[in-house]
Amino acid sequence: MGHSGNVVINGIRIRQEVVGEGPPILMVHGWGASIELLAPLSLRLSQLGYCCLQIDLPGFGGSDEPNEPFTIFDYAAFCLACLDHLGINKVHYFGHSLGGRIGLILGSAHGDRIESLVLSNSAGIKIEAALRTRLRLSAYKSLRRSLENIGAKSAADSLRESYNRRFGSDDYRTASPILRQTLINVVNQDLLDHAKRVSLPTILIWGDEDEETPLWMGRKLEAAIPDAALIIHEGAGHYAYLDFPDRTASIMDALYRSA
Repeated sequence: MGHSGNVVINGIRIRQEVVGEGPPILMVHGWGASIELLAPLSLRLSQLGYCCLQIDLPGFGGSDEPNEPFTIFDYAAFCLACLDHLGINKVHYFGHSLGGRIGLILGSAHGDRIESLVLSNSAGIKIEAALRTRLRLSAYKSLRRSLENIGAKSAADSLRESYNRRFGSDDYRTASPILRQTLINVVNQDLLDHAKRVSLPTILIWGDEDEETPLWMGRKLEAAIPDAALIIHEGAGHYAYLDFPDRTASIMDALYRSA
């Protein structure tokens, strides 16, 4: 069972989609992405008996931009507002890249709302700007390959074009003033200290060929988070969960059932 549509939360019109029935999972995409890139995983999780709550974050996909630049803490608070809107007190959480950053905030400061965390190729460790630019360029190949691997060839072209426009090396230059400042706020926030305060059972999903958030970042987060396990998808890139959606769903199911 599923439904989708637009709702207004904190004065911002956003697109949401709910797929499946069962224990709820809040699923949050990365920068420049949208619900479409969560669909292959949410489909499998719904078949395993979960209710997947997905939103386009403010500024992305079918959602409006925030009224003023967001910080990562604003995005985390917005996710909680979405849960309040849906009348849901506690959820499991899945986040990719930017969604991983949000997960670190939720897991460290709002553990009363989150049962467990699964973070795929999470951002959150601050790196030098020049390195970040080089890493981001490599994301194009990773996204293109992941979309083709899941058989979304028709969607791949339009999604790739949108992703390239909004997430490429010219992202800062072409973004609106609000998203430009939001990007600065987000990438300049080092979340390693927050990771150390995450008290929830956490699984980190990573690809050993991730060139945007390289594997050493996953190892650093695993060492920082008290109750974390790093699972590496060999041959996967920055979209490790899309490269291996069945395996990822099975891992998530095992964690959620034991949490």
